[in-house]
Amino acid sequence: MRRTLLLCFIHGFKGGADTFGARSKFSEDLRQRVAQALPLVDVRIAVYPTYETRGDLAACVARFTEWLLEKVIDLEVAARTPSPTVDPSVHCVLIGHSMGGIVAADALLTLAGDRRVGGDEETLAGELNALMFPYIQGVLGFDTPYLGIAPGVVAHGAEGQYAAATAALTQISGLTDAIWGNKSKGSEEGASSSRATKKSTTVLPAANEQTTAATTSRAASTSLGWGWGKIAMVAGAGAIASGAVMAAATAAYQRREHLTEGWTWATSHLEFVNCLARGEVLRARMARMTEAGQQLSIGFGNLYTQLGKAAAAEAQKRNAAMMHGARNGQNAGGRGSPLRALLPAGERTFCNLPSGQTPAGVWRPAINDAATDETWAHMSMFDPAQNPNYNTLLRDAGNMIVQWTRGSAWYVGAHVTPAPP
Repeated sequence: MRRTLLLCFIHGFKGGADTFGARSKFSEDLRQRVAQALPLVDVRIAVYPTYETRGDLAACVARFTEWLLEKVIDLEVAARTPSPTVDPSVHCVLIGHSMGGIVAADALLTLAGDRRVGGDEETLAGELNALMFPYIQGVLGFDTPYLGIAPGVVAHGAEGQYAAATAALTQISGLTDAIWGNKSKGSEEGASSSRATKKSTTVLPAANEQTTAATTSRAASTSLGWGWGKIAMVAGAGAIASGAVMAAATAAYQRREHLTEGWTWATSHLEFVNCLARGEVLRARMARMTEAGQQLSIGFGNLYTQLGKAAAAEAQKRNAAMMHGARNGQNAGGRGSPLRALLPAGERTFCNLPSGQTPAGVWRPAINDAATDETWAHMSMFDPAQNPNYNTLLRDAGNMIVQWTRGSAWYVGAHVTPAPP
């Protein structure tokens, strides 16, 4: 009986085929790596279809568990397994990105006969069921916030939003100055010509609009050496000024999604049944997963993103800009920024990391030397073009799965049989 190791991929918040599946290179690369290291079994992929990442977490876990059960039953029937619940031919490794890792952990605990984590106030305790079906060999999270999202994700996102908004206001203010001549030499001269024009308009008959326009144009052209008056004669000063202001406002409006992307993404993440905001539930899940590893020899790990060289260079550049702005009396996220005190020092990660007192399986960093913020690193970790350490991530993930599987009695007892004719 040929045995099968099924790698089950679960995408995270707003994920889909771009994370795992037909448009994902990572899932197939990982399968090939694991298959080379585990020649006694077939290694296959099952990608959970795009699902709604909002609503009740328990309902989401129930739907995933039902889908997984159907997949495994089909494989067991095809393999003609005599007793799939006692001696299954299929073992599964649940692989989840971001919130998908929480779905995977809760699915394991559900299949092992545990009560739903966070479902009641009773203390989770007792033996887990080793005869679960489908059988889960391990749970591997990719940047899953098992202990919540790191404060730096919000702090840096807010700082970036503050700095960008300040810069945008400065640009619009500068544009207004250029148009109306405020607080500059051109402004003073423009004001003088305006007063002169107003005086001329007062003595001229109200009906003589041509003479008034000509006087205005000559006065403006004389006071502004770069020929604003000539442009005004052709297009109309009011139309140009209105168009310029409108263009600036439009540009700022169009950038609103970009400016708030990181902040909105982080806060929207918390809307997924608010489980990330309940520290006691997060810790209970980690404790129970650790017990599952001890009682059932089930692997559990998390490869979390960590910023590298690009973020360090960006920080140096930003600090230099802050110092320059401070010397020039500006406040674009500099020393006077109200968010400066919120910026954490040291390593920047998307996930809260476990302390030495928190049992949480195996956690390893997945450094991204190209990303300059935590959200970028989190969302691009499976893209070789945006993650220079893609191969390292692939190696670490493969090694974890191989380690959890190779020493198991299920794998040791596997043997190769000829394929049916």
